[in-house]
Amino acid sequence: MAHVLGLNASDERAASTSSGYGMLLAMLLIIIAQVWAIIRLVQTDGTALWLFVAVGVLPLALIFVASGFYMLQPNQGAVITLFGTYKGTDRKDGLRWVLPWMMRHKVSVRANNFISDKIKVNDLRGNPIEMAAQIVWRVVDTAQATFDVDDYKEFVRVQVEAAIRTIGARYPYDDFDHDDVTLRGHIDEVGVELLAELRERLVVAGITVDECGFTHLAYAQEIAGAMLRRQQAEAVVAARKTLVEGAVGMVEMALADLSKRDVVELDDERRAAMVSNLMVVLCSERDTQPVVNAGSLYT
Repeated sequence: MAHVLGLNASDERAASTSSGYGMLLAMLLIIIAQVWAIIRLVQTDGTALWLFVAVGVLPLALIFVASGFYMLQPNQGAVITLFGTYKGTDRKDGLRWVLPWMMRHKVSVRANNFISDKIKVNDLRGNPIEMAAQIVWRVVDTAQATFDVDDYKEFVRVQVEAAIRTIGARYPYDDFDHDDVTLRGHIDEVGVELLAELRERLVVAGITVDECGFTHLAYAQEIAGAMLRRQQAEAVVAARKTLVEGAVGMVEMALADLSKRDVVELDDERRAAMVSNLMVVLCSERDTQPVVNAGSLYT
Protein backbone atom coordinates (compact mmCIF):
# COMPACT_ATOMS: atom_id res chain seq x y z
CA MET A 1 0.00 0.00 0.00
CA ALA A 2 1.05 3.55 -0.61
CA HIS A 3 2.01 5.84 2.20
CA VAL A 4 -0.91 8.15 3.01
CA LEU A 5 0.04 11.41 4.74
CA GLY A 6 3.18 9.76 6.11
CA LEU A 7 1.19 6.81 7.47
CA ASN A 8 1.94 3.25 6.44
CA ALA A 9 -1.62 2.29 5.53
CA SER A 10 -2.92 -1.08 6.64
CA ASP A 11 -4.30 -3.59 4.17
CA GLU A 12 -7.14 -5.96 4.96
CA ARG A 13 -6.52 -9.66 4.34
CA ALA A 14 -8.36 -12.86 5.19
CA ALA A 15 -7.70 -14.34 8.63
CA SER A 16 -6.97 -18.01 9.28
CA THR A 17 -10.07 -19.07 11.23
CA SER A 18 -12.42 -22.05 11.20
CA SER A 19 -16.09 -22.83 11.55
CA GLY A 20 -17.25 -23.04 15.13
CA TYR A 21 -19.65 -25.93 14.59
CA GLY A 22 -16.91 -28.56 14.41
CA MET A 23 -15.31 -27.17 17.56
CA LEU A 24 -18.74 -27.13 19.21
CA LEU A 25 -18.98 -30.87 18.56
CA ALA A 26 -15.49 -31.30 19.98
CA MET A 27 -16.54 -29.40 23.12
CA LEU A 28 -19.56 -31.68 23.58
CA LEU A 29 -17.29 -34.73 23.24
CA ILE A 30 -14.94 -33.30 25.86
CA ILE A 31 -17.89 -32.82 28.25
CA ILE A 32 -19.03 -36.41 27.65
CA ALA A 33 -15.49 -37.67 28.21
CA GLN A 34 -15.20 -35.67 31.43
CA VAL A 35 -18.44 -37.11 32.79
CA TRP A 36 -17.39 -40.64 31.83
CA ALA A 37 -13.94 -40.21 33.44
CA ILE A 38 -15.51 -39.02 36.71
CA ILE A 39 -17.91 -41.98 36.75
CA ARG A 40 -15.08 -44.46 36.06
CA LEU A 41 -12.92 -42.82 38.69
CA VAL A 42 -15.67 -43.35 41.28
CA GLN A 43 -16.22 -46.95 40.18
CA THR A 44 -12.50 -47.86 40.44
CA ASP A 45 -12.14 -46.15 43.83
CA GLY A 46 -9.43 -43.89 42.40
CA THR A 47 -6.97 -46.69 41.64
CA ALA A 48 -6.56 -45.76 37.93
CA LEU A 49 -3.93 -43.03 37.66
CA TRP A 50 -4.83 -42.14 34.07
CA LEU A 51 -8.36 -41.30 35.18
CA PHE A 52 -6.94 -38.73 37.57
CA VAL A 53 -4.98 -37.24 34.69
CA ALA A 54 -8.06 -37.20 32.44
CA VAL A 55 -10.25 -35.54 35.06
CA GLY A 56 -7.62 -32.83 35.50
CA VAL A 57 -6.78 -32.27 31.80
CA LEU A 58 -10.25 -32.42 30.23
CA PRO A 59 -11.52 -29.23 31.97
CA LEU A 60 -8.47 -27.37 30.64
CA ALA A 61 -9.25 -28.65 27.15
CA LEU A 62 -12.87 -27.55 27.61
CA ILE A 63 -11.78 -24.04 28.62
CA PHE A 64 -9.37 -23.92 25.65
CA VAL A 65 -12.09 -24.81 23.15
CA ALA A 66 -14.80 -22.62 24.72
CA SER A 67 -12.53 -19.55 24.78
CA GLY A 68 -12.10 -19.57 21.00
CA PHE A 69 -15.77 -19.15 20.02
CA TYR A 70 -17.20 -15.94 18.59
CA MET A 71 -20.19 -15.12 16.42
CA LEU A 72 -20.49 -12.90 13.37
CA GLN A 73 -23.70 -11.55 11.88
CA PRO A 74 -24.10 -10.78 8.14
CA ASN A 75 -22.12 -7.72 7.04
CA GLN A 76 -19.89 -7.87 10.09
CA GLY A 77 -16.17 -8.59 10.29
CA ALA A 78 -13.79 -9.62 13.07
CA VAL A 79 -10.29 -8.14 13.10
CA ILE A 80 -7.91 -10.80 14.47
CA THR A 81 -4.71 -9.75 16.28
CA LEU A 82 -1.97 -11.68 18.06
CA PHE A 83 -0.11 -9.66 20.71
CA GLY A 84 -0.81 -6.46 18.76
CA THR A 85 0.07 -7.89 15.34
CA TYR A 86 -2.65 -7.88 12.72
CA LYS A 87 -3.40 -11.43 11.52
CA GLY A 88 -6.32 -10.80 9.20
CA THR A 89 -10.07 -10.21 9.11
CA ASP A 90 -12.80 -12.84 9.25
CA ARG A 91 -15.94 -11.86 7.30
CA LYS A 92 -17.74 -15.23 7.32
CA ASP A 93 -20.94 -14.99 9.33
CA GLY A 94 -22.14 -17.59 11.80
CA LEU A 95 -20.41 -19.39 14.68
CA ARG A 96 -16.64 -19.08 14.26
CA TRP A 97 -13.59 -20.30 16.16
CA VAL A 98 -10.00 -19.13 16.45
CA LEU A 99 -7.15 -19.89 18.83
CA PRO A 100 -8.07 -18.42 22.23
CA TRP A 101 -4.95 -16.25 22.54
CA MET A 102 -5.91 -14.33 19.41
CA MET A 103 -7.94 -11.19 20.08
CA ARG A 104 -11.13 -10.48 18.12
CA HIS A 105 -12.46 -6.97 17.44
CA LYS A 106 -15.77 -6.78 15.61
CA VAL A 107 -16.30 -4.09 12.96
CA SER A 108 -19.59 -3.46 11.16
CA VAL A 109 -19.36 -3.16 7.37
CA ARG A 110 -23.03 -2.21 7.00
CA ALA A 111 -24.20 1.04 5.47
CA ASN A 112 -24.51 3.90 7.95
CA ASN A 113 -26.59 7.04 7.57
CA PHE A 114 -25.19 10.26 9.00
CA ILE A 115 -26.81 13.71 9.07
CA SER A 116 -24.49 16.54 9.99
CA ASP A 117 -25.39 19.46 12.20
CA LYS A 118 -26.13 22.84 10.64
CA ILE A 119 -22.84 24.68 10.35
CA LYS A 120 -22.15 28.28 9.39
CA VAL A 121 -19.88 28.73 6.38
CA ASN A 122 -18.68 31.77 4.44
CA ASP A 123 -19.31 31.26 0.74
CA LEU A 124 -16.99 32.39 -2.06
CA ARG A 125 -18.18 35.99 -1.70
CA GLY A 126 -17.89 36.02 2.07
CA ASN A 127 -21.62 35.76 2.79
CA PRO A 128 -22.43 33.68 5.87
CA ILE A 129 -24.63 30.68 5.00
CA GLU A 130 -25.92 27.65 6.86
CA MET A 131 -25.29 24.17 5.46
CA ALA A 132 -26.01 20.58 6.48
CA ALA A 133 -25.58 17.33 4.60
CA GLN A 134 -26.66 13.70 4.76
CA ILE A 135 -24.28 10.91 3.74
CA VAL A 136 -24.45 7.12 3.49
CA TRP A 137 -21.08 5.55 4.31
CA ARG A 138 -19.66 2.12 5.10
CA VAL A 139 -16.38 0.49 6.01
CA VAL A 140 -14.67 -1.27 3.09
CA ASP A 141 -11.31 -1.99 4.76
CA THR A 142 -11.61 -3.13 8.37
CA ALA A 143 -7.84 -3.02 8.90
CA GLN A 144 -7.61 0.65 7.98
CA ALA A 145 -10.71 1.54 10.01
CA THR A 146 -9.23 -0.18 13.07
CA PHE A 147 -5.53 0.64 12.91
CA ASP A 148 -5.13 3.78 10.76
CA VAL A 149 -7.50 6.08 12.68
CA ASP A 150 -8.23 6.26 16.37
CA ASP A 151 -12.04 6.33 16.14
CA TYR A 152 -13.38 5.93 12.61
CA LYS A 153 -16.92 7.06 13.48
CA GLU A 154 -15.66 10.31 14.99
CA PHE A 155 -13.30 10.63 12.02
CA VAL A 156 -16.29 10.48 9.66
CA ARG A 157 -18.12 13.18 11.61
CA VAL A 158 -15.17 15.58 11.57
CA GLN A 159 -14.33 14.99 7.91
CA VAL A 160 -17.93 15.51 6.81
CA GLU A 161 -17.95 18.91 8.50
CA ALA A 162 -14.58 19.80 6.94
CA ALA A 163 -15.77 18.74 3.46
CA ILE A 164 -18.94 20.82 3.77
CA ARG A 165 -16.88 23.87 4.73
CA THR A 166 -14.54 23.30 1.79
CA ILE A 167 -17.34 22.99 -0.76
CA GLY A 168 -19.29 25.88 0.75
CA ALA A 169 -16.29 28.21 0.47
CA ARG A 170 -15.63 27.15 -3.12
CA TYR A 171 -18.86 28.56 -4.64
CA PRO A 172 -21.16 31.53 -4.07
CA TYR A 173 -24.55 30.79 -2.58
CA ASP A 174 -26.34 32.58 -5.41
CA ASP A 175 -25.44 34.49 -8.56
CA PHE A 176 -27.94 37.07 -9.68
CA ASP A 177 -26.30 37.31 -13.10
CA HIS A 178 -26.59 33.53 -13.59
CA ASP A 179 -23.01 33.28 -14.88
CA ASP A 180 -21.30 31.17 -12.19
CA VAL A 181 -21.90 27.79 -10.62
CA THR A 182 -23.75 28.38 -7.35
CA LEU A 183 -24.69 26.30 -4.34
CA ARG A 184 -28.40 27.02 -4.72
CA GLY A 185 -28.69 26.87 -8.49
CA HIS A 186 -26.45 23.85 -9.16
CA ILE A 187 -27.13 21.67 -6.13
CA ASP A 188 -26.74 18.38 -8.05
CA GLU A 189 -23.40 19.40 -9.53
CA VAL A 190 -22.14 20.62 -6.15
CA GLY A 191 -23.40 17.40 -4.54
CA VAL A 192 -21.25 15.33 -6.92
CA GLU A 193 -18.23 17.40 -5.95
CA LEU A 194 -19.05 16.94 -2.25
CA LEU A 195 -19.19 13.17 -2.82
CA ALA A 196 -15.74 13.19 -4.43
CA GLU A 197 -14.35 15.36 -1.63
CA LEU A 198 -15.70 13.01 1.05
CA ARG A 199 -14.36 9.89 -0.64
CA GLU A 200 -10.93 11.44 -0.92
CA ARG A 201 -10.91 12.44 2.75
CA LEU A 202 -12.23 9.13 4.11
CA VAL A 203 -10.10 6.74 2.05
CA VAL A 204 -7.37 6.91 4.71
CA ALA A 205 -9.81 5.26 7.15
CA GLY A 206 -10.92 2.52 4.76
CA ILE A 207 -14.35 4.12 4.37
CA THR A 208 -16.31 4.92 1.23
CA VAL A 209 -19.37 7.11 0.69
CA ASP A 210 -22.22 5.67 -1.37
CA GLU A 211 -24.32 8.82 -1.63
CA CYS A 212 -24.64 12.27 -0.15
CA GLY A 213 -26.78 15.37 -0.47
CA PHE A 214 -27.56 18.67 1.21
CA THR A 215 -30.37 18.66 3.75
CA HIS A 216 -30.15 22.37 4.58
CA LEU A 217 -28.86 25.29 2.54
CA ALA A 218 -29.79 28.89 3.37
CA TYR A 219 -28.40 32.29 4.18
CA ALA A 220 -27.51 32.84 7.82
CA GLN A 221 -30.18 34.58 9.87
CA GLU A 222 -28.26 37.85 10.17
CA ILE A 223 -28.39 38.47 6.40
CA ALA A 224 -31.38 36.37 5.38
CA GLY A 225 -33.79 39.34 5.46
CA ALA A 226 -31.53 41.59 3.40
CA MET A 227 -30.87 38.86 0.85
CA LEU A 228 -34.58 38.13 0.57
CA ARG A 229 -35.30 41.78 -0.20
CA ARG A 230 -32.50 41.73 -2.77
CA GLN A 231 -33.96 38.66 -4.43
CA GLN A 232 -37.38 40.28 -4.49
CA ALA A 233 -35.90 43.44 -6.03
CA GLU A 234 -34.07 41.39 -8.65
CA ALA A 235 -37.31 39.59 -9.48
CA VAL A 236 -39.20 42.90 -9.83
CA VAL A 237 -36.46 44.33 -12.07
CA ALA A 238 -36.46 41.21 -14.23
CA ALA A 239 -40.26 41.37 -14.56
CA ARG A 240 -40.16 45.07 -15.44
CA LYS A 241 -37.46 44.42 -18.03
CA THR A 242 -39.57 41.76 -19.70
CA LEU A 243 -42.63 44.02 -19.59
CA VAL A 244 -40.80 46.98 -21.12
CA GLU A 245 -39.27 44.85 -23.87
CA GLY A 246 -42.71 43.53 -24.76
CA ALA A 247 -44.23 47.02 -24.70
CA VAL A 248 -41.53 48.41 -26.97
CA GLY A 249 -42.16 45.63 -29.44
CA MET A 250 -45.88 46.33 -29.44
CA VAL A 251 -45.33 50.06 -29.95
CA GLU A 252 -42.99 49.41 -32.85
CA MET A 253 -45.54 47.07 -34.41
CA ALA A 254 -48.35 49.62 -33.94
CA LEU A 255 -46.36 52.45 -35.52
CA ALA A 256 -45.28 50.21 -38.41
CA ASP A 257 -48.87 49.14 -39.11
CA LEU A 258 -50.14 52.72 -38.97
CA SER A 259 -47.51 53.88 -41.44
CA LYS A 260 -48.04 50.87 -43.69
CA ARG A 261 -51.81 51.34 -43.93
CA ASP A 262 -51.67 55.18 -44.18
CA VAL A 263 -54.13 55.50 -41.34
CA VAL A 264 -52.63 58.75 -40.10
CA GLU A 265 -49.59 60.88 -40.83
CA LEU A 266 -47.47 61.34 -37.73
CA ASP A 267 -44.72 63.85 -37.42
CA ASP A 268 -41.98 63.44 -34.85
CA GLU A 269 -43.86 65.27 -32.09
CA ARG A 270 -47.11 63.29 -32.61
CA ARG A 271 -45.11 60.06 -32.87
CA ALA A 272 -43.39 60.85 -29.55
CA ALA A 273 -46.73 61.61 -27.90
CA MET A 274 -48.24 58.38 -29.21
CA VAL A 275 -45.25 56.32 -28.04
CA SER A 276 -45.50 57.95 -24.61
CA ASN A 277 -49.23 57.19 -24.31
CA LEU A 278 -48.83 53.59 -25.49
CA MET A 279 -45.96 52.94 -23.08
CA VAL A 280 -48.02 54.32 -20.19
CA VAL A 281 -50.95 52.08 -21.12
CA LEU A 282 -48.86 48.95 -21.63
CA CYS A 283 -46.53 49.31 -18.64
CA SER A 284 -48.95 50.62 -16.06
CA GLU A 285 -49.79 48.30 -13.15
CA ARG A 286 -53.32 49.74 -12.95
CA ASP A 287 -56.05 50.21 -15.51
CA THR A 288 -55.54 53.48 -17.38
CA GLN A 289 -58.32 56.03 -17.75
CA PRO A 290 -58.66 57.47 -21.28
CA VAL A 291 -58.78 61.24 -21.67
CA VAL A 292 -60.49 62.63 -24.76
CA ASN A 293 -58.58 65.53 -26.27
CA ALA A 294 -60.91 67.56 -28.50
CA GLY A 295 -58.33 70.19 -29.27
CA SER A 296 -55.08 70.14 -31.18
CA LEU A 297 -51.78 68.85 -29.96
CA TYR A 298 -50.25 72.25 -30.83
CA THR A 299 -52.73 74.42 -28.91
